[in-house]
Amino acid sequence: MSPAFFAIVGAQFFSALADSALFILCVSLISTLAFPEWMTPMLKMGFVLSYILLAPFAGAFADTFPKGRVMLVTNTIKMFGCSLILAKANPLLAYGIVGFGASAYSPAKYGILAEVLPARRLVAANGWIEGTTVVAMILGTILGGLISSNEQTIAWLLHVNFTLFGSLFGHAVPSPLHAAVTVIVLTYLLAALLNLGVLNKGKRYAHTGRNLQTLFQDFYRCNSTLWRDRAGRVSLGVTSLFWGAGMVLQILLLAWAQTALGLSLDKAALLQAVFALGVVLGAALAGKAVPLVRSMSVMPLGAVLGLALCSMALVHSVQVALPLLLVIGILAGLFVVPMNAVLQHRGHSLMSAGQSIAVQNFNENLAILAMTGGYAMALQVQLGMNTVLILLGTGITLATLYLRMIARTISGPPPGS
Repeated sequence: MSPAFFAIVGAQFFSALADSALFILCVSLISTLAFPEWMTPMLKMGFVLSYILLAPFAGAFADTFPKGRVMLVTNTIKMFGCSLILAKANPLLAYGIVGFGASAYSPAKYGILAEVLPARRLVAANGWIEGTTVVAMILGTILGGLISSNEQTIAWLLHVNFTLFGSLFGHAVPSPLHAAVTVIVLTYLLAALLNLGVLNKGKRYAHTGRNLQTLFQDFYRCNSTLWRDRAGRVSLGVTSLFWGAGMVLQILLLAWAQTALGLSLDKAALLQAVFALGVVLGAALAGKAVPLVRSMSVMPLGAVLGLALCSMALVHSVQVALPLLLVIGILAGLFVVPMNAVLQHRGHSLMSAGQSIAVQNFNENLAILAMTGGYAMALQVQLGMNTVLILLGTGITLATLYLRMIARTISGPPPGS
């Protein structure tokens, strides 16, 4: 791997770290400033909708300029959104602007991989990206909690800010909120500095039109092309299924740990960390053991993953839950990383890299909306927790078996050969 690749990984790590920390800070602000409770889920919903609504524009924007430059610009947008909190902006507005930046950042982040690396390196590269992103999300959640509610951390931050800003500008940062925002902005700044190492990396594509109709037509064509391609259909189906089910599991896991295992909320959150650790290990293993040409061989793992989720309905002790969730995470990482690499490879072969990632984001976030909506309906009709787990696991197994049938009909050389 080249130094440019590790600059991309580092930039993604710090950007995702800041995103997660900012989310926790915004949740804390909604609570402490007595905003309506419905605003908390709307924070995530705004993020998801940004990926869906801006997809036709995000891919075209990422392809118009070198993708390293796009990453720098979109990180700057994130810094601006975070800084608005200091101007007493509504947390929804501030985090919404960060979501706007993230939706444009993603096609550049993933698209540049297919442009600066050979196809045989894509699985390993995705293992790095997915693994570091999950680690960043975990650490960002911890960081957000510390800077928003931990008194010792806040006192230390105020001391550091007084030392730095007091000597440089003649005044101290006036509040814990300013100190917290300073930490997050500096984290985004670290990502931006790493972006300088790949500023002019990535291809530029010529576009024949810039009007809205042309952009929508181009996006519709790219979406249809990827779904008609069999390898594209399989990989896009898998990644959409993974992210949709993953979001449901993230919510479901907290409730399951409290009802089935009798854990408190803070201890239930640790189970999410165990699952995330498994994803990191699975992603790393996929990067080492699964070359792109053998990526379709991981399809049976999806069916096993679904059955493992069903087995959670039988678990009533933490001693069994911990290793089971670790195994589920490993299976998930092994399953999705090779499929992500196939999707990037096919997308880069059939269309521009930025457009292919925008199509991927569009479909994955539609799946998140659909599956979380289905989970909300299940709660509305008061389905039991075990019933929901079995339905989720069975759905994953059946969907994977269907996609595997399609994968077995793919003719020609394997992806990346």
